[in-house]
Amino acid sequence: RGDPSSALLEVLDPEQNHTFLDHYLDTEFDLSDVMFIATANVIHTVPPALRDRMETIRIAGYTLDEKMAIAQKYLVPKQVKAHGLKRARVSFEDAAVAEIIERYTREAGVRSLEREIASICRKVARQVVAGGWKPGETLSAARVVELLGVPRYHPQREDRKAPEVGVATGLAWTEVGGEILTTEATMMRGRGRLTLTGQLGEVMQESAQAALSYIRSRAETFGIDPQFHRRFDLHVHVPEGAIPKDGPSAGITMAVALASLLTGVPVRRDVAMTGEITLRGKVLPIGGVKEKVLAAYRFGTTTVILPRENEKDLAEIPEDISKRLAFRLVENMDEVLEIALVGPIPATVIRGEEPAATESERPEEGPLTH
Repeated sequence: RGDPSSALLEVLDPEQNHTFLDHYLDTEFDLSDVMFIATANVIHTVPPALRDRMETIRIAGYTLDEKMAIAQKYLVPKQVKAHGLKRARVSFEDAAVAEIIERYTREAGVRSLEREIASICRKVARQVVAGGWKPGETLSAARVVELLGVPRYHPQREDRKAPEVGVATGLAWTEVGGEILTTEATMMRGRGRLTLTGQLGEVMQESAQAALSYIRSRAETFGIDPQFHRRFDLHVHVPEGAIPKDGPSAGITMAVALASLLTGVPVRRDVAMTGEITLRGKVLPIGGVKEKVLAAYRFGTTTVILPRENEKDLAEIPEDISKRLAFRLVENMDEVLEIALVGPIPATVIRGEEPAATESERPEEGPLTH
């Protein structure tokens, strides 16, 4: 029940650890020549003082091809041997391994993948004992589903038949890799209230506010009635509401969804984007580029919009994937809208009657004016 981070502050500091005192043994140890390696799934939970004493090496999650190679060359032989199935000559088709990865696991590494392979091997071992297994039989994707049951996850795929107004495809980083965030925006008669749903964190809510302020500041340029915020309520929703989401990288996605909604121009369905937005429409760099690009590739998009300052991160993308995607590096929202929207923004405005004023809003003298 102690505080291990406090002890590590001294252990990892080369200026102090040559006389580290172990209070349990009451003995000094010289740790100055010891190399310590620490691991963590997320870095924001590590105290800043501790991070200052360490060099951070970020290791990206595996791609689908890398997971399949690890499974076929190492995990499957290991589990086949551990479950006594070498004589049964059990093997997995590549499609079967891909089925396990995409529909039964959701992780950056391969721990869950190994557990699922072990589960299949146990069930096959039972069939071998019962005489229901033919030696040399290969496990197919259909057999995997039969042995593991109903899939836990459904691979995200681009299934919208046509571009939609107010719906933009964003990219997010999570502890288990990259994810697609489909951001939806709609409006209804009201008095300018902005509603945000989908368990959005404070930073993400502020990004939505910044996106709306940018749209309002450019309303006349976009052909939007500058008074739209007085006559309409806006609602931005990010599906999978049970999953908490946070971070600034959804800023341009929300801005695109709002711009599409207010101008009536649909968003291209084959474009995914990520980037932080400022009030002046500048696009700032973000993290987790590799994981986000892999998510876009799995989703089936062909174009990925990234901040210009993230160009250096493209070197991390596997060559076979980078060849299949078009990367558009942007510096401001004007460039983003030009790429993401189906066509140019028409020089029209949102029109409609003003909502009826309440008694408290009516002027004391003179007629009600619109």
